[in-house]
Amino acid sequence: MTHFPWQEVPLDPKRGSSAGTIALITMDNTPDDPDDFSRPTTLGPAGLLQLRATLDEVEALVAEGPCVAVAITGKPFVFAVGADLKDVARISTPGQARGIAELGHAQLRRLGELGVPSFAFVNGPALGGGFEVALHCTYRTASSTARGIGLPEVALGLVPGWGGTHLVPALVGVEKAVQVVVANPLAQGRTLTAQQARELGLVDVVLDSPDFLEESLAWAARVVSGETTVERPEVDRDQQRWDGVLAAARAAVDAKLHGAAPAPYRALDLLARARTDSGPDAPEGARDAAFAAEDDALAELILTDEFRSGVYSFDLVQRRAKKPAGAPSSKLARPVGKVGVVGAGLMASQLALVFARQLKVPVVLTDLDEARVARGVAWVHGEIAKLAAKGRLSPGAAQRLTANVSGTTDTAEAFGDADLVIEAVFEELSVKQDVFRAVERVVREDCVLMTNTSSLSVTAMASVLEHPERLVGFHFFNPVAVMPLVEVVRTTGETPTDDATLATAFAVGKGLRKSCVLVQDAPAFVVNRLLTRFMSEASVVVDEGTPVEVAERALDDLGLPMSNFELLRLVGPAVALHVAESLHEAFPERFPVSENLRRIVEAGLPGVYEDGSRTLTPQAQELLVLGDSPSSAEQVRERVLSVLADEARRMLDEGVVADPRDIDLCLQLGAGWPAHLGGILPLLDRSGVAERVTGQRFLPRGAASVPA
Repeated sequence: MTHFPWQEVPLDPKRGSSAGTIALITMDNTPDDPDDFSRPTTLGPAGLLQLRATLDEVEALVAEGPCVAVAITGKPFVFAVGADLKDVARISTPGQARGIAELGHAQLRRLGELGVPSFAFVNGPALGGGFEVALHCTYRTASSTARGIGLPEVALGLVPGWGGTHLVPALVGVEKAVQVVVANPLAQGRTLTAQQARELGLVDVVLDSPDFLEESLAWAARVVSGETTVERPEVDRDQQRWDGVLAAARAAVDAKLHGAAPAPYRALDLLARARTDSGPDAPEGARDAAFAAEDDALAELILTDEFRSGVYSFDLVQRRAKKPAGAPSSKLARPVGKVGVVGAGLMASQLALVFARQLKVPVVLTDLDEARVARGVAWVHGEIAKLAAKGRLSPGAAQRLTANVSGTTDTAEAFGDADLVIEAVFEELSVKQDVFRAVERVVREDCVLMTNTSSLSVTAMASVLEHPERLVGFHFFNPVAVMPLVEVVRTTGETPTDDATLATAFAVGKGLRKSCVLVQDAPAFVVNRLLTRFMSEASVVVDEGTPVEVAERALDDLGLPMSNFELLRLVGPAVALHVAESLHEAFPERFPVSENLRRIVEAGLPGVYEDGSRTLTPQAQELLVLGDSPSSAEQVRERVLSVLADEARRMLDEGVVADPRDIDLCLQLGAGWPAHLGGILPLLDRSGVAERVTGQRFLPRGAASVPA
């Protein structure tokens, strides 16, 4: 439970009591568990009652006269990360849901209604209800080191329900409110840094000081005394502009989710109210009405399947991903001070950039000729220059990073002192085996070898090595800098990947700020295997005679990030065909290869759609051949979900991953499948598809569904 101890301190220590005092409240969950200092502060019902008691005392102090301001901050390095989702997920009735919504509003709003200025000192992550604590205050400071600021509720199946949908647009306008409340959460839970929050106008000042609290108090003193004036631009409340922004946002949500989840639509409805419910011309009682509307939304959304799946997803990403199942002790990891990259194409260059930027070590690319090497290195240097131009790298950091990335055709020179070498060459087993034979001849015995293969057998690659135990699969997803997942592939056989190599892979993944999932060596591993089964079935129904538009829209109600043919354009038809053929070779009865896909590749088309649309190109219309056995949209949906259930069960039976949750984690982080689905397994359980197809559920009953 979070406690709210407070103390009265001089507002300006230099002037003492003559400047008045400030009541400083600290949100702190450590009194209940002093040994778990790293656990983020959350706000549950018991904590909110503690806040009520604290604010009663502070209000009494303010009434006495000497207290001229109130401030609230968090324990060191964290402000608060919102409502305790475990508590919220236990709610099973509309009355309970409304109660937690009303309790949050009743207490947090008091921070802005104390009769004196209030300040939030944001010293670390401030998410959801935690950030709403800050929004209710009159002014906000933020530490320059603070990250993880935002309102992620929509991604979890909720809305910011303790004032966020009213306070954000009132503070920064509707365009920025849409970004913070809807767009960022739906962009894989994007959050803000302190500086980004300042640029949006969500915080008033960013303080770069080792003593953030002291500097914040000094800034508050200057504001209260009038020495510092906080200027905020007037919010444009023109109805046509406001309505236009929300209409565009609704269209963007439709394009992304196709109505699959209710939360973003409810959030947009609430943002629409803020045009008239906030500001100097708001009618009497408008604020109360706005908060009551948030109560209504939360009371409904807390009981939805989408929210239960969102909580399940949140737990996967925030807990399971940070403690990968099956990972050896980190103490076994070898230090990595230099990285070699075999290849200088686009994927290899992306790898070089992420290794150099995140690990801050020298990275050298190699390829068959100087021209390829030069192009690869130039691409990396160009991306570094772009980051510097955008202000994401200082000139000094950009210069050091550029100096750390080089290239050569001499592998002995490049890799002789490397601690890690990763290949990213053509997806052909014999080519990769030749690469590793050559690399093994020039590297040290303790050098870790990695392959970025997307579907080939890592064990088969290791079979040509004198020391096969030092090879590990390290499968990134495209674009490398954005997608957070790495599949760490342990080889099988007599000499599998050893623990030191595995531990190094997990340590490197952590250093790259990626989430790693341990998978056993199997065709296409997890993400590509499931996506290929999905794409194969969705393509075969078209081959059979189902119109493309029917096949494509059959799954719209799931809100997947891309339809089958949109995904085909992203990965590229040639790559999709290669993976499909690899899996067809391994499992011919389950992975048919679409003849239309072959035609697309043979014709050299980048896909079948016009850019950014679901409109078939004239070339695709002429090329596609449809049979005479069409399926209905309902049949397509059932077929696709059925094959996903079948393949997921087979992967679990084969031991490809340790637990069903790892499948959902991989789909979320590697394929961007939405949190409201929980990956895929909660939906397959909830809809009954899992039991119809496999005879059993994937997850314990109630793990990601509304309690009865």
